[in-house]
Amino acid sequence: MKMLPFDVSVELEGWELFWAYLSIGDDDSGLADLRTRIVAGVRERISDTGAISGQPAVAAMRKLFRAAGCDPTRYRPASEALLRRLVKGAELPAIHPLVDVNNCLSAELAVPCCVMREGSLGTSLVFRPGAAGKSYQSLRGPFNAEAKPLLVDEIGPIDTPITGSERVKVRLDTRGAWLVAYLPKDVVSVDDAWSTLEAIAVDAGVEVKSPNPAI
Repeated sequence: MKMLPFDVSVELEGWELFWAYLSIGDDDSGLADLRTRIVAGVRERISDTGAISGQPAVAAMRKLFRAAGCDPTRYRPASEALLRRLVKGAELPAIHPLVDVNNCLSAELAVPCCVMREGSLGTSLVFRPGAAGKSYQSLRGPFNAEAKPLLVDEIGPIDTPITGSERVKVRLDTRGAWLVAYLPKDVVSVDDAWSTLEAIAVDAGVEVKSPNPAI
């Protein structure tokens, strides 16, 4: 069993971080059908964009953002932004098996998830509000992390539940990565996250281990 190679602490109340290790399997031929099923399920559950905010996980995540000092209508949680795209007609793109699993899990649970390349993280991780002047190179470009829920290590910012980081992103040759799902306590359980991820990973041909699933 692969153990977490880093320490993690959470300084924001109401959050629980679910961790899992993903690795490329031998057969990802089921990924296309998986993505299609996930999108169909989202559209079956959510009829239009106006109904997204009524989803329990979405409402809970908005509340957590506000408590951290971040306006969720200006900086949408990544999961809510993803759901909006899917409900409007977009599909889940084929990016990389590990990224695809991450996106499928986020869509299913309606919580932000991030997959981080193995070897890209430090040894001491903290989830806390971003400090004044704190920024990082995100997947969207330079991103101001001040007053945002922020995962950092001794090197610097790693991720927000808004947008990922160039520093830790999965590359084409990546074979293993750490996934974190940002869970609102008492709304989405660790058990739900684990069982959902297991089912997705089987269909995706990805191997998954979660030795220390929640911090």
